[in-house]
Amino acid sequence: MCTHNKPEIVMQTTSTKAEKIKNFDPSQPGLADASIYGLPFTAEESDIVIIAVPWEVTVSYGAGASEGPKAILDASYQVDLSHQDFPDLWKVGIYLDEGPAHWKATSDFYKTKAQPIIEALENGEDIDQDSELKESLSSINAASAQLRAELKERVLSWQAKNKLVILLGGDHSTPLGYYDALGTKYPDFGILHFDAHMDLRKAYEGFTYSHASIMYNALQLPQVSKLTQVGIRDFCAEEVEVALSSDKVTVFTDADLKRRLFEGKTWQEQADEIIDSLPEHVAVSFDIDVLQQWYCPNTGTPVPGGLSYEQAIYLLNRLTESTKTIIGIDLVEVAPGDDEWDGNVGARLLFHLCGVMAKNNGLTVGNRIVF
Repeated sequence: MCTHNKPEIVMQTTSTKAEKIKNFDPSQPGLADASIYGLPFTAEESDIVIIAVPWEVTVSYGAGASEGPKAILDASYQVDLSHQDFPDLWKVGIYLDEGPAHWKATSDFYKTKAQPIIEALENGEDIDQDSELKESLSSINAASAQLRAELKERVLSWQAKNKLVILLGGDHSTPLGYYDALGTKYPDFGILHFDAHMDLRKAYEGFTYSHASIMYNALQLPQVSKLTQVGIRDFCAEEVEVALSSDKVTVFTDADLKRRLFEGKTWQEQADEIIDSLPEHVAVSFDIDVLQQWYCPNTGTPVPGGLSYEQAIYLLNRLTESTKTIIGIDLVEVAPGDDEWDGNVGARLLFHLCGVMAKNNGLTVGNRIVF
């Protein structure tokens, strides 16, 4: 894998922002009345904007992903800001756009409507024979399409202000409007998809925008020329057929990755192979359930196996230092439980993803701390 030195972009440091950087002590607890990670910067002063999308209408097993953004925000105030890989990341400015209030309200409303549909299908019923369920399904698909359109416009509005935009779900259905926005600027890009699942089902359970259909829907976008899936360990025959029949899809299952490790192929070699499969422009989609379950015990659809946190970070760092340009990142399916562990892991992973986005795009994040 080749690497190159990308030109660094000088941060847009206004006198107000410069003063805040001078007066802010990153060694002290985060400011609870500030934005994410306790940082003192406004949206205008921040180079990275994270859009929260608290949405999980079509959840078919474990619930809670719509609470992920809040859990990550709450945990973020306890994250130490002197990151070993990106020690000056906090100075870039990271701002959380919590999105319009109606997104969460709409999700809650239509999630209630979706549950009877899912239960009927699990009982072997034909919902086409039930006018009420059929009408509910239509309204859910319409609401999800509306979210897609609204999210696209919100991403484009931040991009027009020269912000690097990261999406924070919500379930895995949420990034489609984000990909639509990326496609307006980049006519050809790939998706590096970290997940336990392929998410290649067409309109799973009748929901056009199901969380289990996100990558099937992404492949329908003409701008998406490549889908590289990593950590996959659960799939159905329909998804296998989609993957094998498309020259756009490359799959690195968890079983294959581990087998190669056991047989002597290093993780560096495998990481570089994964990166080499991607085109010049790359969007990263990180479903938290790609990780081993002790990192995310409350995720909605847990599967044995998975990557370690360190494996995922190493692969992301190799991508950061490669010749690829990271044009977008989404983090999804963080679901808090009775403790704060999932939010804690999610907050730290999100901070690292911010560093990946910033460094790859030339922002000054400092040199790695070597002890």
